[in-house]
Amino acid sequence: MKNKKLNSNTLLLIITIVLFVLMYAAGCIVYSSKGFGHLQTFLNLLINNAGLLCVACGMTCVMLTGGIDISVGSLIALDCMFLAVGMEQWGMSGPVLCVLVLVIGILFGTVQGFCVGYLKIQPFIVTMAGMFFGRGMTAVISTDQVSISNEWFVKLANMKLQIPFGGYTNPKGIYQVPFVRLTVVVALLVLAVIFLMLRYTKFGRSLYAVGGNEQSAVMMGLNVPMTKLKAYVLSSFLCSIGGICFCLNTMSGNVQQATGLEMDAIASSVIGGTLLTGGVGNVIGSFFGVLINGTISTLVKTNGKLLSSWSSIAVAALLCFFIVLQSVFAKIKEKK
Repeated sequence: MKNKKLNSNTLLLIITIVLFVLMYAAGCIVYSSKGFGHLQTFLNLLINNAGLLCVACGMTCVMLTGGIDISVGSLIALDCMFLAVGMEQWGMSGPVLCVLVLVIGILFGTVQGFCVGYLKIQPFIVTMAGMFFGRGMTAVISTDQVSISNEWFVKLANMKLQIPFGGYTNPKGIYQVPFVRLTVVVALLVLAVIFLMLRYTKFGRSLYAVGGNEQSAVMMGLNVPMTKLKAYVLSSFLCSIGGICFCLNTMSGNVQQATGLEMDAIASSVIGGTLLTGGVGNVIGSFFGVLINGTISTLVKTNGKLLSSWSSIAVAALLCFFIVLQSVFAKIKEKK
């Protein structure tokens, strides 16, 4: 059974990677005159989606257990508003606020994980309550849009890590050196840590076991409720890291911030090969799912003539395709 799961996982991952390569290559060919093929265009995908990548890693861990977390968008909005108001109106230190944001994420995930793991309430219901609570608390802190001008935070947001290759001369004759922001480094570190955790640790294997067959996991001696609780704590913790990255990109707090981000995270995980029923998936696939999501948006913006809603339509179509594909694999596995 393990080999079959690994084979299904690998095949879904290969399909996702090939799809991204074809999509990005098509963009480089069609929009070569608009600079789509420049290295900075690809790096901008990472910069713009650093927060989403952190969230998608946490979402993948939850979905591996057969659960789901639709509260992540509201938690990011709460994080951003807390950071913005804390620095601009309460006069608190930026580093202290960042630590408090991570603590909020841990507490948020602990409550949701306890309800799912020990009280056995449906994950959708629990996280929907968390979604409403997060948006409500964001509005309680402030209903206005609050821009961040804190010197430490601005310096952090403007930090550039230059890439020593892939530069180009723009139409004005100025040489452009490719760069990434600090948020990209954080997101890639999160990706690497979660990948290693899922692959080499007992907790990572427990997530797969619980999602693959919960009864078998119990018979193996695994503490299923605790495993689920830890999965939701990890998801909310990574979401708070993503919230800090998101805030560094937007430099503001807003009640409507990150609306629909939970769907982007779920779509990225599913497109990356994570089964909705649990037990199969990995964060490398989710990483490429995030890149596909970002590439579609970039292609629509580069075109200039298409409405932004077309990116949502394209993602929806891909999501349906991968859900059908997962269903086909599941049927094949049942027959075998």
